Order: sequence, then structure tokens, then C-alpha cells
Amino acid sequence: MRRSKKERQQLLTSTIKDNPFITDEELAEKFQVSVQTIRLDRLELSIPELRERIKTVAEKRFDDEVRSLPLEEVIGEIIHIELDQNAISIFDVKKEHVFKRNNIARGHHVFAQANSLAVAVINDELALTAKANIQFKRSVNLNERVIAKAKVTKIDDSGRTSVEVKSFVNNELVFTGDFEMYRSKNN
Repeated sequence: MRRSKKERQQLLTSTIKDNPFITDEELAEKFQVSVQTIRLDRLELSIPELRERIKTVAEKRFDDEVRSLPLEEVIGEIIHIELDQNAISIFDVKKEHVFKRNNIARGHHVFAQANSLAVAVINDELALTAKANIQFKRSVNLNERVIAKAKVTKIDDSGRTSVEVKSFVNNELVFTGDFEMYRSKNN
């Protein structure tokens, strides 16, 4: 069913509002139009490109400040964080992250995104990975976007915190990790 331009633009606006991380390519597929049509619609509607939308969402959602490591040391881009509760980051797989022969992401990049998010969510100046139980569910490929979600599941008096991280590509689980994090007791 072909929609009118006005109808498509209304749906486009609400779709982006619901999911600011959706790509132009995904929108084009959803509305069965070209990527160029989506870009023109966004331009007409003054909707910024994906990178700008991500930055805006990150700025709005940073009520807490990452304490355990500098933001530039986080692998991926943190878009949401509530210290000692949960966090979300996005990692776009580019040429430099994949094996040349098959365009599959090197596992240490996917792990590093999850591990650095587990460190970042800790509300302490010192947070180190003591133990990790990880599982890769499927390979991640060039140009895929990995969304990692960290959730603090337990904080105990011994200076240990348990963090569960699940990573997704298009809502498909690609990685899980249970991290036991060491933190200093004087937070």
C-alpha cells in the first residue's frame, strides 16, 4: 500500500520519536521508499541525521556522570546511564573492527563494548573486572549496530558488583556476559 507523502512523513516522525536510533536504510525498508526519499523527508521535517539524534538522546539522558573511567575509554557510545542500575551503549561495526576475509567483527570488540559498559555503570572511582562469564550467540558483521544493555544485578558488602550485559543487533541477541566487578569500598 502506497502512502501519501504527508502520511509517510507523519509516520516517519512518530517512528523516529519512538526509536531515535533507527537508520535511514531501516526507515526506507519500512516505508518501501528509497533512502534518498527518507533523507529528503527528514530534511523537510528538520529531523537530524542519526549521529545527531544519538548525541541529543545521550545529552538528555546523562543524569549521572560516569565515574569509573573516562568516556573516551568506553568502547561504543553510551546513550543512557543510571549509575549502579543500568546503562546502554551503541557500537557501529566498521572496516577496522572486522576480519578482512569474511567481514565478521573480531570478538574482542564486542566483548570490549560489553566490558567497558559494565565498568562504566559502576558508581565508584575504581571498577575492575574480576571475573566474566561470556557467550557469543552469533557473529556480528560489518556495518551492523550492536546495542549493549547493562544491568546491575547485585551489589554486596565485599566490594563486588554483578553486572549482566546483553548485546543485540536488530533486537537479536548476539552476546551475553555476566561480569563480576571489583570496586573500592569507599564510594
